[in-house]
Amino acid sequence: MIRNLLLISTSTTHGTGYLEHAEEEMKNLLKGKSSILFIPYARPGGISHKAYTDKAREPFEKWGISVTGVHEYEDPTKAVQEAEAVFIGGGNTFVLLRNLYQNKLVKPLQERVNKGMPYIGTSAGTNVAGKTIGTTNDMPIVHVKTFDALQLVPFNINPHFQDPDPNSTHMGETRDTRIAEFHHHNRQPVVGLREEVCCVCTATG
Repeated sequence: MIRNLLLISTSTTHGTGYLEHAEEEMKNLLKGKSSILFIPYARPGGISHKAYTDKAREPFEKWGISVTGVHEYEDPTKAVQEAEAVFIGGGNTFVLLRNLYQNKLVKPLQERVNKGMPYIGTSAGTNVAGKTIGTTNDMPIVHVKTFDALQLVPFNINPHFQDPDPNSTHMGETRDTRIAEFHHHNRQPVVGLREEVCCVCTATG
């Protein structure tokens, strides 16, 4: 079993364009690939699947990789089964996970990734690569039947992680505090990804 994953905290950092900060890592992961399947299920409103796919298409086509949205296929499962690579963008993690289950894509994604298909996630797309979505920062704006995610890695992820600021006068909970609360009831590790960080996972076994 071979897994080729690129898990990114955010799609845009200060002073860069969409996905620009992770360009080299993406090119390395997708070396030899000519196409990628985009799953735009994470956006809860304000942008259509088509518009979100068009946004994702721009950087990839500059790199010589064509992009097709999974919503463009009559059979989403077949689209995943035939994809050279998959990219899941950011948005709301609860909306994304619900749509993945409703469209019966969880098992096909797991099977393809376990056979070596490259997987790229940003933000919510990174969250769902973990064991559960229990460490997302998003509001539960829709109900999901389970927090169990794709489980492509044996840990949870907290994108957009911020280190505690010792000079801050804000006395609310830090990300460290909230992850510690998670660990009071859950045993799996949690990886906090800062905004500029990409987690590259290439594993066999």
